[in-house]
Amino acid sequence: MMARTTVNDKQAGATAAPAPSPEGDDVKVDIEVEGDEKPEQAADAQQDEAQAVEAEVIEPETSDDADEQARVEAAIKAGEAAAEADIKSEADALRAERDELAKKLADVEGDIEAAKAEAASAADRLSRLQADWENYRRRTERDRVTERERACEGLVKDLLPAIDDLERAISHAQATAEGNEVAQQLADGVSAVHEKVVSVLEKQGVEVIDPAGQPFDPQDHQAVGRVENADEYDETVADVYQKGYRLGGKVVRPAMVTVTYGGAKRPAEAPEGDAESK
Repeated sequence: MMARTTVNDKQAGATAAPAPSPEGDDVKVDIEVEGDEKPEQAADAQQDEAQAVEAEVIEPETSDDADEQARVEAAIKAGEAAAEADIKSEADALRAERDELAKKLADVEGDIEAAKAEAASAADRLSRLQADWENYRRRTERDRVTERERACEGLVKDLLPAIDDLERAISHAQATAEGNEVAQQLADGVSAVHEKVVSVLEKQGVEVIDPAGQPFDPQDHQAVGRVENADEYDETVADVYQKGYRLGGKVVRPAMVTVTYGGAKRPAEAPEGDAESK
């Protein structure tokens, strides 16, 4: 405001003129001498003064804009700093959460591995237990069969003399049954009883050894005599004096037989595989 007042004062001073006097021409000359400036120069001076005043007036306003700009920039920087701090805080929280989840995942993976190891151990124990059970079952079954065979073997040994008596009675009755109907009926009856007894024994796994005409086998046969016969292969069973019995692959009693000699040697039997291939 003071600048504007100065301009007006100057303008007033510049445009002011002494009061008119009766001598008009002298006034004109006095103005030219007193001002010592041309009208164009005066206008230029006034314009320069106005620009200077305007510069003085605008200068405070420019300073206020600079302060405002500085405040805006400071606010922007503060906002950016606050945003950066928030982002950093959120990033730290996310990292902490990530680390916690990674730790939990590691713990879970450890638990999974431990569970897998325990499951593998349990499966191994189960496999061993099943194998032990299977072995026990087989051993028990084998023992049961063995006990049954032993019991049956004792029974067979006790029955064999009676079976031998039945066979001798059948042979004697058949020898004297010619023309005697009663003797024939007796022989048929005794033969039926003998067949029933042998059938019961066969159901229990007993096998009759009756090797007449077969090669002599010292494991199943007991030779009680030799018979010369050139028509048969050497060491062939000629007669069976007493039948043998086998139970479960075990010979309960060998057959009592006579063996031939004097004949040709029996040819070696080909293996089963070679016989099938031929």
